[in-house]
Amino acid sequence: MAQILARLEAIEAKLIYQESLLERVAHLEDMLLLVTDINRYQKLQAFLEAGDLEAADTETVNVILQEAGESSRENLTPDAVKRFPCSVLQVIDQLWLKYTGGRFGFSIQLRQYQEAGGTIDSAIAQDSEMLRRLGDQVGWRENGAWKTLDQARYLVEDPVGCYPVVWWDSPYGAKMVNFFLIRLFTCDL
Repeated sequence: MAQILARLEAIEAKLIYQESLLERVAHLEDMLLLVTDINRYQKLQAFLEAGDLEAADTETVNVILQEAGESSRENLTPDAVKRFPCSVLQVIDQLWLKYTGGRFGFSIQLRQYQEAGGTIDSAIAQDSEMLRRLGDQVGWRENGAWKTLDQARYLVEDPVGCYPVVWWDSPYGAKMVNFFLIRLFTCDL
């Protein structure tokens, strides 16, 4: 009887080990699905890893435009942003978070918007006061006026949440910002 129990325990241990291996294989298969996207995010990751926030900011826009099938920010409409894949925004956000120690990224900007009192309803209503509060909170405004992109310093000690910033400078103005905020809410960033 003791031999049978010992044998059953050995079989059980082997099954647990095999189950663990199967879980690892499944995880690796999931990771391999992302391999096709390595080229999409590789430059962004390299710029962030090197601490080149300005190049990373520009590359963030390039990744967004590539996914949207557009050649310039001027061609990207607020309606296109409504349908933008959450997975792309999440990867971009995770890269910014990882390489900036959680200081910059879309989720940080959304959190700042919420801390300023913003909600999905205020974004839907295109509440310009909420956008001003966000701008003040993340350092996009100074002395009651919006800064221009050429005033960005791209330093890691800049205000939390201020990058990526190029994306927010759209020819559609506040409408694009609000649609983008709505998308961040719906993507649960």
